[in-house]
Amino acid sequence: MTEQTEQTEQAARPVPPALPPMPDAPPVFRDTDPASTPPVATKDRRALRAVLRWTAAVAVFAAVGSATAYGITRTERTDVPGLATQSDGRWSYPALTRPPLPSGSPGPFAEANRAGAHYADLRALVLPAPEGAKADKELHGTDGWLATDVFLKEYRDTAEHDELRQKLVDHGLRHIAARGWTTDDGTRTRVYLLQFDTAAVVDELRSRHLTSYSGPGYAVRGAEETVPDDGFPREAQVDDLSYSLYTEPEPYGTEHVRQGYLGAGDVLAVVLQSRKGGAEAVPFQQTVALQSLLLR
Repeated sequence: MTEQTEQTEQAARPVPPALPPMPDAPPVFRDTDPASTPPVATKDRRALRAVLRWTAAVAVFAAVGSATAYGITRTERTDVPGLATQSDGRWSYPALTRPPLPSGSPGPFAEANRAGAHYADLRALVLPAPEGAKADKELHGTDGWLATDVFLKEYRDTAEHDELRQKLVDHGLRHIAARGWTTDDGTRTRVYLLQFDTAAVVDELRSRHLTSYSGPGYAVRGAEETVPDDGFPREAQVDDLSYSLYTEPEPYGTEHVRQGYLGAGDVLAVVLQSRKGGAEAVPFQQTVALQSLLLR
């Protein structure tokens, strides 16, 4: 067994929790053998601490050679000082593990990866449904790949579908991976990952055609009006990703719709969450934050 193989296996194995830290610091999960796990980068540590403030998950990053793997582990409310009483609406997600990169492939934000390419299987980078949620079978696709026409159904004006489809084609859409679910309170979540050839293409498509400061370029179903989500915390956003986040002001239409467009290297992530009567902010923030970490 080579040294590189041993290091990759060490980075990918489950990380057991350590004892809870003092109340003014979020819990950090480490390997019981400090020598077997490389130190966590300062930038990633800041992102993880910030995300924990808004989600029920903790992430630990470990990078060895050309392969990168990380685990995101659910934290119970009673394990977090100050959060052992009233629920704040966060969902319980299963333990998340990012697939290892193919040998010799850099991460999407490595300096050597100028295209911002995700070399891991895109289908394995879609956020799974939280515990107890009912899966949306329509988004399963064929072998995990979703037809563009299914994605286009999210948009209200059918007369604009051909225009949007052509924009995706013109920008070199390669494929779409998706997942959707409905929780017990009626909140519907849809997550779409659209992969293109380069990060520059994603940035151009997102910033010029799909989003603007005032609202998205194409109206989604169920939203009568859309405004920037100024209440979305900066702490729930991850470095290196670009965000366009929107919500629907009161009075809501058929349902309250929250929207997120995330530029992550060569991947454009579209996160939609809706619910009659009002879609809560915390589950949306949590969903966006965890999907961001998987793409980081």
